[in-house]
Amino acid sequence: MSIFEKLQPLFILLAIMAGLILGELTTIALPLEQIILALLLSLIYSIFLQIPIKEIGQAFKNITFTGTSLAINFIVTPLLAFTLGYLFLLDSLELRIGLLMLLVTPCTDWYLLFTALARGNLALAASILPLNLILQLLLLPFYLLLFVGELQAIDSAILLQNILLTLLLPLIGAFLTQKVIASLKKQEWFAETIKPKLGYSQLALLALAVLAMFMHQGNLLLENYALILQLLWPLLLFFVIIFLLGQVVGKAMKFSYPDRVSLNMTTLARNSPVALAIALTAFADMPLIALTLVIAPLIEIPVLAAVSQVLLWMKKKEESAYYQE
Repeated sequence: MSIFEKLQPLFILLAIMAGLILGELTTIALPLEQIILALLLSLIYSIFLQIPIKEIGQAFKNITFTGTSLAINFIVTPLLAFTLGYLFLLDSLELRIGLLMLLVTPCTDWYLLFTALARGNLALAASILPLNLILQLLLLPFYLLLFVGELQAIDSAILLQNILLTLLLPLIGAFLTQKVIASLKKQEWFAETIKPKLGYSQLALLALAVLAMFMHQGNLLLENYALILQLLWPLLLFFVIIFLLGQVVGKAMKFSYPDRVSLNMTTLARNSPVALAIALTAFADMPLIALTLVIAPLIEIPVLAAVSQVLLWMKKKEESAYYQE
């Protein structure tokens, strides 16, 4: 593990602290939502740029990984989300709905970065993105009906917008960039000069996005600390259980380390921006649902950063054991 990798959690922690401080001190109105979106799109573009596009198509053929990931995301996780909500948030219907909406919507952006940070299989992780995005929006109304008794229609415009923004635009941009590099016969130059530096740019983009997020919503963190404590334990339990499940299942399926990282990240990271967009339209009269989804990333991002470090430590330990044999 390089010094750069070891310092990643520190950079993210500093970004959180800076965002909280700047959010309190800044009096100028900034378009922070647009800034966060631009940073996320740039982040995903740089990640796709690392992957030969043809590898994403090849990764779709990995039926074992796809089936395992989808089973955890859309069968195990909803049952776990309902159980955690019942155990920890029984007295608040709004918090239970918010937790359910958060946990049954797999991530379509952040997880790629943390997959890269933990040296996972990016092509494999990216291949599951379209299925996760489509299935979560199709199944969310039925999860709400089944577990909460609230059936809400999903606006198809939200689905189209998120597919275009979070997948197609960065993917097309990366594909065109790779085509230009190939036409100029600069593949070797790109591989030796630019590609090794993409990890640094990705961490910088992540840190800036985290800073902007905490500037934008950090006051909610300070004003609703009791709500955060209510959400902290069910969320931490979710992350621990799903992480351990991913490791056990991945090893049972004989997945390589990079594939296990991809399985962990695709089943751990949640997609609160999509859930939040739905909550704001479907549950406009229940503000605690939206507040739950706003607060959740403030817990999730540091956890994912820590998980990436744990995975790198596990990789180092596995390599040491292999060489000792």
